[in-house]
Amino acid sequence: MLVSRTALVIGGTGPTGPHVVGGLLARGWEVAVLHRGTHELPELDTVEHLHADPHFREPIAAALGPRRFDLAVATYGRLRHVADALAGSADRFVAVSGLPVYPGYHEPERVWPHGMPLLAREGAAARRGSGGGSPGARFSDLIFRAEEHVLALHRAGAFSATLFRYPSIYGPRQLYPREWSVIRRVLDGRAYIIVPDGGLTLLTRCAARNAAAFLLAAVDRPEPAAGEVFNVADLSQYSLAQWIQLTAAAAGREIELVSLPFDLAGPGRALFPVPHTAHGLVSAGKAVARLGYTEAVPAVEALRDTVRWYLEHPPDQSVTGRLADTFDYAEEDRVLREYRSATAGLRARQPAAVAVAHPYPHPKTAGGVDHRAR
Repeated sequence: MLVSRTALVIGGTGPTGPHVVGGLLARGWEVAVLHRGTHELPELDTVEHLHADPHFREPIAAALGPRRFDLAVATYGRLRHVADALAGSADRFVAVSGLPVYPGYHEPERVWPHGMPLLAREGAAARRGSGGGSPGARFSDLIFRAEEHVLALHRAGAFSATLFRYPSIYGPRQLYPREWSVIRRVLDGRAYIIVPDGGLTLLTRCAARNAAAFLLAAVDRPEPAAGEVFNVADLSQYSLAQWIQLTAAAAGREIELVSLPFDLAGPGRALFPVPHTAHGLVSAGKAVARLGYTEAVPAVEALRDTVRWYLEHPPDQSVTGRLADTFDYAEEDRVLREYRSATAGLRARQPAAVAVAHPYPHPKTAGGVDHRAR
């Protein structure tokens, strides 16, 4: 007789949860979800629901009682407390951490050279001693310690653990929909958007469907996943400027990107999840190599789907109130007007650009010289 495999999903009602639950059901798992009960999704009506606050160990333990699961997938809650509640009650523990674990993510000036390495690999989060006294360093250190706690439970045999570091996740039902900053400006007919430092910053993003596919890749390949930490990222990444252009196009109109220095960009700084324009780009190569991860949907297609969803389901004040972007267009116009006035003289006195010659000679005949006598 075929014995069903049991899975518990902590969270389940956010951007990635339904894709995780759907993937597990398609693989034949018997699934239960544990969440606070704040959001109920019709697509999860067919699975068992347990209501408890996953930010604390005691409510989780009380909701689960003596039950055991073959697999627990933790996408929400406080990682340390969720892990402690599941220790000894789940054979496998697949959990979500985050990119702020990397030194330099919040405060690039606190590491040398400043900022995260480009295409940072998982080992770049290793550190020695305390994270220091700043809020950003303390937060990073708390995440790192929570990861280490889970891996210690893995080594002690409490369960077989795998950790995934989420970047900025986009898709329907996102509690902080960054794309709305562009979509609403398109809908409001704004001609431009202020973009700090030319929008050249590279910040890792991942579509919710792809993030779920990372977790499911670990479910499918338990041995190479055991005791490992993996970055999560779309396989194609874009600068902030490109992301705005793609989002605006999906919303139906182009919008001008007006570059201002970050320190002078005023409302434009709300486009960033962190108070700087340093890069935050990680590599997902380890998951591709070890887990055989394949992308569920290309980033451009996933972004189009996201924009289409928000056009059909505009976020209400309970969501937009979380955004740092206040859509204060009068303030944006003032900042841009004063910036252009203050820099007009400097721009007018800029010397002409110097033409740079190609450094290698290109002779027209064998043994000859080129038009620059080289």
